[in-house]
Amino acid sequence: MLLSENDLSDRDISYAVVGATAPAAELWQSPEGWRAYERTVRLGSGNDLWDDASAAVLSWGIKTRSGFAVEPDLEEGQAVRRGERYWLLARVGPVRLREPVEIVATVVTRDRVAFAYGTLEGHPVSGEEAFVVSRDDAGNVSLTLRSLTRAGRGPWRALFPAILIAQRMYRRRYLRALRPRNSARSSV
Repeated sequence: MLLSENDLSDRDISYAVVGATAPAAELWQSPEGWRAYERTVRLGSGNDLWDDASAAVLSWGIKTRSGFAVEPDLEEGQAVRRGERYWLLARVGPVRLREPVEIVATVVTRDRVAFAYGTLEGHPVSGEEAFVVSRDDAGNVSLTLRSLTRAGRGPWRALFPAILIAQRMYRRRYLRALRPRNSARSSV
């Protein structure tokens, strides 16, 4: 059964530390009591890479290039905005999951572009994830992933160990999603 968009707007945020992935902060201190993750990879350098990576981050490019679909679609050239709600559609083998989320933070500065989304009731996990693209003074462009995770409520709690395995698989995809297409593949 597919849920309507009205069901999305009626859901509450499923965790209390909204904004805790701190996508605007260069250094991050995760709150206690969470399964925290942070990893940064260098994507390359140059203005073209910066422009492409920045646009991709703010238009769900990391998620879509990693195998997710996002509903509703963003129009070409549009960026996510704080307070917007979406369905993330994931496929893990034959299983298709619809994950309700809300954008809880966006950042757009000269050298940092990011957003964080938080889980809504009905998501398989509880927590937040942030995608951050940054560049240093030498023009090196990096991608940082941050997340806070706890078991979801209800039937999702029993599936949490399997969800953590899928989460690791998707994180590897996220870290490769913005690498230039013509660059040599590296293990992440």
